[in-house]
Amino acid sequence: MQHSTRFLTLVDQARAQIQETDVATVKSWLDAGKEFVLIDNREESEWAKGHIPGAIYLGRGILERDIEQRCPDLATEIVVYCGGGYRSALSVENLQKMGYTKVISMDGGFRGWKEAGHEIAE
Repeated sequence: MQHSTRFLTLVDQARAQIQETDVATVKSWLDAGKEFVLIDNREESEWAKGHIPGAIYLGRGILERDIEQRCPDLATEIVVYCGGGYRSALSVENLQKMGYTKVISMDGGFRGWKEAGHEIAE
């Protein structure tokens, strides 16, 4: 997908303020049984076509509204992913603004997960 220059600038600004990790690291954390909340931040139609096993759905449009019900502790370790890592970067920046201290965006997103051949839940 070709993204607009203004959108990419916004994402780059967010990335300068947040922590990111990659698909391989998230996979290793899941395999090791590390405790964290994995949030799928894509559209509901994307989620319905498949998602990372163990993820919960909180789309970009509802994340900030509903996060406190799912994760009331601001120190909860949270990894957010989207399709490629752009929307999740914006979402993680907002979660930080809300006071969450251990939030990470998964660069590469669901696309990177699929390309790596990892399991997909439906």
